[in-house]
Amino acid sequence: MRWNLRLTAANKGVWKASELQRNLAEHGLVISAGKMSGLWSGQPVSLKLQDLDVICVVLGCEIGDLLIPEPEKVSRPGQAETERVAVGAGTATPAVIPKRRDGRSLPPA
Repeated sequence: MRWNLRLTAANKGVWKASELQRNLAEHGLVISAGKMSGLWSGQPVSLKLQDLDVICVVLGCEIGDLLIPEPEKVSRPGQAETERVAVGAGTATPAVIPKRRDGRSLPPA
């Protein structure tokens, strides 16, 4: 799932997280500045269904406007390995060797 709060809010004329935070508080959902920042600029790790209801009421939107499914990111157990073998068949994957930015060598593995 992709979190789409910022675009949904912009489509409803809400351009700032603080404005949405005030509107949510008027409807009984008090959110801390830190949590509001996470909702506004990132993808929340968890969110109560009741809170989603309030967000939808405030923005006048549907849940499908806030949460966009991404079925292409879902794979069955074992399917990813099969696809990797099929896609990478016949080609060697180069080893990634990290380097320090200051030029010093890395400790032995």
